[in-house]
Amino acid sequence: MAARAQDATPLPALPGVIEVRVSATPERARLVIDLGAETNFALVSLDEPDRLAIDVRAASVAAPEANGKPAGEGMVSGYAVEQAAPDRVRTTLTLSIPAQVQQAYLLAPFEDQPARLVVDIIPATAEQFAANVARDLAISTGSVPAAVAHAPTPAGGSNLPIATKPLVVIDPGHGGIDSGAAAAGGIKEKDIVLAFSLRLQELLVESGRFDVALTREDDTFLRLEERVALARTNKADLFISIHADSFQQPEIRGASVYTRDENATDVLDKVLADSENKTDVIAGFAVPQMAPAVVDILLDLMRREMRMQSFMAAQAIVHQLEPSVLLRRFPVRQADFFVLQAPDVPSVLVELGFLSNASDMANLLQSDWRDRTADALARGISSYFDSLNPEE
Repeated sequence: MAARAQDATPLPALPGVIEVRVSATPERARLVIDLGAETNFALVSLDEPDRLAIDVRAASVAAPEANGKPAGEGMVSGYAVEQAAPDRVRTTLTLSIPAQVQQAYLLAPFEDQPARLVVDIIPATAEQFAANVARDLAISTGSVPAAVAHAPTPAGGSNLPIATKPLVVIDPGHGGIDSGAAAAGGIKEKDIVLAFSLRLQELLVESGRFDVALTREDDTFLRLEERVALARTNKADLFISIHADSFQQPEIRGASVYTRDENATDVLDKVLADSENKTDVIAGFAVPQMAPAVVDILLDLMRREMRMQSFMAAQAIVHQLEPSVLLRRFPVRQADFFVLQAPDVPSVLVELGFLSNASDMANLLQSDWRDRTADALARGISSYFDSLNPEE
């Protein structure tokens, strides 16, 4: 029987759960929870039978499912959604095989999309799953501290953890009707950079250090301003756009990393939403009553800080790429790429190589080259964040 909300009055400050979706394959599964607003969440592993439970702080659920079936077949055989307490909605996934959470992250509302909790699930060994169950049980009984961000905790109260890992947004260039550069044989930039971005995401998530989101995960078209807005809305700690060049001189080859040109035409107004103004950009740093000249000064300082951090990220990435990948001469470059215009998110654009060069083209199509380059790029991203926190 589908669970109903408790008789207690719902807490008005909490959002509601709008919709729950689950997809599954033998290799991975994904849970997406649409929310009325961003909220806290917690994860827990349960056995007899093997399950994963995901709790969100929410006052209501629009459509509870007693025996929901995922889209596709694989490691999740079914799921249920219930109002487990006046301030908590639980989604329980029944597992076909032992599994564990690979990553879980919140996305802020964007245009017509609501806030979302995304949970990616991958296979685990029986031993790993049993260890997770034991750990979560120990946390619930107070045997170990539960103050670690993302620490899975049985949902018995409202003190749910908040994610604190740095968020890296990977932007696979082009997509949909925009194929980007093209090469002989129908090879398209949009496909090459998507495959590379998915591999880079895997490596970053496997490191356990980051939450990672992609601006697109399939052949979808996104406007440039949408890509930037996704990073800004979700307060990304690093935005990295992935591309592959093409040029009329086929002898030019090699990878490079771009940051915004200090002397580029200022297109900040094109990046910001029409309803946004300079004071909105620096919310938390200035109040609307400030004189326009003061707001301009603070905004300029913010731009300078982001450009400095972007340059640090580009240098760290190039340093790791250099031993493994052929780079262009002076590989850290500047240009007026639209996607690098966010005033509050460090942003870099990586050109993997040239589709117009036969050697680069051969590399771009090799899985070994892709894996080696993605691994170097992941190390560069980690090195950049290490430089921001040298004491850790």
